[in-house]
Amino acid sequence: MLTLAKGRRARAALLLVALLAVLAAVVLSLALGVRGVAFSETWRALTDPVAGNVDHDVIRGQRVPRTVIGLLAGAALGVAGALAQGVTRNPIADPGLLGLNAGASLGIVVAAVYFSVTSPMGFIWFAFAGAAIAVVIVFAIGHGRPVQLALAGATLTAFMAPLTTLLLYRDVTAFDRLRHWSVGALNGRDLEVVATLWPFLAFGFVLAAFVAHRLNALALGDDVASALGQSVGTTRAVTGIAIVALAATATAFAGPIALLGLAVPHAARRLVGPDHRWLTPLAALLGAFLLLAADVLGRLVRQPDELEAGVVVAILGAPVLIAVARGRRVVGL
Repeated sequence: MLTLAKGRRARAALLLVALLAVLAAVVLSLALGVRGVAFSETWRALTDPVAGNVDHDVIRGQRVPRTVIGLLAGAALGVAGALAQGVTRNPIADPGLLGLNAGASLGIVVAAVYFSVTSPMGFIWFAFAGAAIAVVIVFAIGHGRPVQLALAGATLTAFMAPLTTLLLYRDVTAFDRLRHWSVGALNGRDLEVVATLWPFLAFGFVLAAFVAHRLNALALGDDVASALGQSVGTTRAVTGIAIVALAATATAFAGPIALLGLAVPHAARRLVGPDHRWLTPLAALLGAFLLLAADVLGRLVRQPDELEAGVVVAILGAPVLIAVARGRRVVGL
């Protein structure tokens, strides 16, 4: 059973352990798959590649991009989930359940189907627009109340998800280009996507670092936060912008990954407590680890085919959602 670490040194040690786990996942992501590669050969492919070597080409051309995308997307969704739960004070809030992932996905599909957008820079603006519209709708319906927000987000997702699928099926070209992405997968993209979109993730992470300590005061209630000199409206607005930036960019990277943003913050909170100064970086590390581990597992369980990372994450995250639904004491805030 996970236990809460007390003290700065214990929490720092947990962050170090999580970082080492992420590094291990990176190594496994580079070496394992349908075509297994020895660890020594993997290192050689990264440091001294040989032209025409099939193993080196697979690692550098396919596994390096999907590993980097897994790291960034997983970290972004982990942080976005932690921010969403903190700003709403809702233990079941995450970018997926609040409709952000569905909104971003619908925006990307609309861009591909109706505007023939093919570039990452083109997709990202539609993803932002879709996620922002979803946030406005959910908060307008939910009026900031935890249960209503969750219900509004679930309803919006239930509407947008089949609409996104319907639009994809109507355009064969767009469907062929986005079919792996639409179920949440790390393959089929290259480092050009990372080079184009990383500034948006950096912007989201900087905002998350800025508001982390403010969410600690907000957790005590709006009145207490205001009494401590904090602008509650500004904190919520900045946090909302950070969540949209992180969730939309992660969706553009890897597609709609469900439940990662829910499960990871609960695990991080159980380990280091509710202090967002520790919770947020640990959520980033655990999110990166979980998405990479899910991708590696998906490559191994269905050889010679693959099971998409989004499917594996959903299977792993479902028990957390069930635990939260059964009672806060299991993984509560």
